[in-house]
Amino acid sequence: MDAFLMGAAEVLSLTTLTMMFFGAIAGIVSAAIPGFTVTMAIVLTLPLTFALPPLQGVAVMLSVYVGGYTGGLISAALLGIPGTPSALATTFDAYPMARKGQPGRALSLGVWASFFGTLISTLVLIVAAPPLAIFAVRLGPWEYFSLIVFALTIVASLVGHSLQRGLIAALIGLAIATIGADPMMGRPRFDMGIDALRAGLPFLVVLIGIYAISQLASEVEDPNSIKRGEKLVKGEIKFDNFAVMREVLMRPVNLIRSSMVGVAVGALPGAGGSIANLIAYDQAKRASKTPEEFGKGTPEGVIASEAGNSATAGGGMIPMISLGIPGSAVDAILLAALMVHGISIGPRLIMDNPDLVYGMFIAMAVSSLMMLVVCLVSMRAFLRVAEVPKWVIVPVVLVCCIVGTFALNNRITDLYLLLAIGVVGYALKALDYPLAPLVLAVILGPIAETNLRRALMTQDDWTLFFTRPVSLIFLVAALLSIAWAVRGILKSRANAGSQPTDVKDT
Repeated sequence: MDAFLMGAAEVLSLTTLTMMFFGAIAGIVSAAIPGFTVTMAIVLTLPLTFALPPLQGVAVMLSVYVGGYTGGLISAALLGIPGTPSALATTFDAYPMARKGQPGRALSLGVWASFFGTLISTLVLIVAAPPLAIFAVRLGPWEYFSLIVFALTIVASLVGHSLQRGLIAALIGLAIATIGADPMMGRPRFDMGIDALRAGLPFLVVLIGIYAISQLASEVEDPNSIKRGEKLVKGEIKFDNFAVMREVLMRPVNLIRSSMVGVAVGALPGAGGSIANLIAYDQAKRASKTPEEFGKGTPEGVIASEAGNSATAGGGMIPMISLGIPGSAVDAILLAALMVHGISIGPRLIMDNPDLVYGMFIAMAVSSLMMLVVCLVSMRAFLRVAEVPKWVIVPVVLVCCIVGTFALNNRITDLYLLLAIGVVGYALKALDYPLAPLVLAVILGPIAETNLRRALMTQDDWTLFFTRPVSLIFLVAALLSIAWAVRGILKSRANAGSQPTDVKDT
């Protein structure tokens, strides 16, 4: 109790709360700009915390962290461009909802889902950090590979109207992921002698090119709409935040399930929000009574994605606090901040510095509240983006995408790659190929390859993938996932075929 009160006293001081408030603003704004990720915002914040006490510095970084996971929602809902990789699945329903004239509802749904997802993950972090961390660390490359195989089966639910086109898009994504240096040996491959391809295609460059460039290009196809000053999103910006809050709470199963998915994925080192939001979205779609509404602007999809990605913040801290193992790149930066202050990292962290650990728990909850306040107060300002004409917003967003791409590695060649990938994304979109399977394959492909090769290098017995219990569970879940998706596709085709001709025409 003494440690808890000491941590609370420092976090709840006026100085710390003020800095956390500005940290939340910085995280939200940086993540809302396509190309500027949460990791980049945390890296820029780290030097500013060196002169602060350890808990105060970590609290400020946590506010940036939590705010960043929500900020990606803004551009995903209003522009159809995920501000961060963890907001990818949010685009599927938030943007269609905004295009239907409900941009305020789309943003508010995501903000409240993020808030409750972070709170749920914080509670799990406090109660179950040690056992979950021990379980996560005991997983080997066999289990990680099987987990990624299970995650890849989500492609089956993201293929859109054509299974063949969806699988082709996923194969293109896997091919893109193999370009560049070998992840295990560092040898170049598939670069075709082009210098720009030797380092591979950075994931953020692919994400921005596939979604942002193709989306912006499609918005300017009609020159008459530009001349008329049409907007990207049409509709009223009026909304009732507390009515939306009740709407989120009226779906407790979806909210809790998605949050627990985020906690579980976040506790696995190297997974992160980009996987959690897709898995949470997929599970929500499978459990829904109206799965055909997903991708058309259903609130269930927005709640699942945002609760899932925000809950990874608490989940990622489970192995970090319990065992000193970062769950993501952001958690690694938090560990670096603690080490700079001379704090030992590892299983004894909670024993040697209980006030610091309890203070981090409190800071997570306070950060989620800060994020909620900032978003609710500034939401009407963000919604003004919906009133900006296309001829203004398109070039501004394009410049932000270019700046974000260059800031990633400070390489001019990335800009050429961005242009090339943007053309490919625009062509695929024009041919009605779904883009989500491609991006998902680019995310998961390198992780799957690395763990597969690591497992076989450790022991060349491939039967271990089936004899290790956790690995077998993931593989069985993958088979069930595929069977469920195929059943859904066949059922929808059968329903479409049984409709009368006049209904189809209508």
